[in-house]
Amino acid sequence: MPRRLQLFAVLFAWLLATGSQWDAAQVFAWGKMVADYSRTMPVLDAMRLTFTPGNECDICTAVGAAKQQQQDGPAAPAAKWPAKILLVFQPAPMLVFAVPELSPWTHLDRITVLGASRASPPVPPPRAA
Repeated sequence: MPRRLQLFAVLFAWLLATGSQWDAAQVFAWGKMVADYSRTMPVLDAMRLTFTPGNECDICTAVGAAKQQQQDGPAAPAAKWPAKILLVFQPAPMLVFAVPELSPWTHLDRITVLGASRASPPVPPPRAA
């Protein structure tokens, strides 16, 4: 995945997680209201009427309800659970592997132990003169 696409995906996920989609919908609703009102009145009056608290369109009402639902919804899990949820991690079971017996095709005369033919080191070690 290209780096720009990864950054865009992370930014988009962050915007959705913070509820910015409702802010974008609200800005769209305000723009639509200003455009509709400015057809019949001056732009300043249309903006004043758009941002009057009692004058909300259907989109503004839906966005307000969605924001309220988002704030009430997943933010209060403590009311649903009477106690804390504890995650307990059990230790992994110890695995014991058995060493397999020598197979019938293995010949013991071919097995050599490294260093078996070497002489043992001199005792005591030689001293420098």
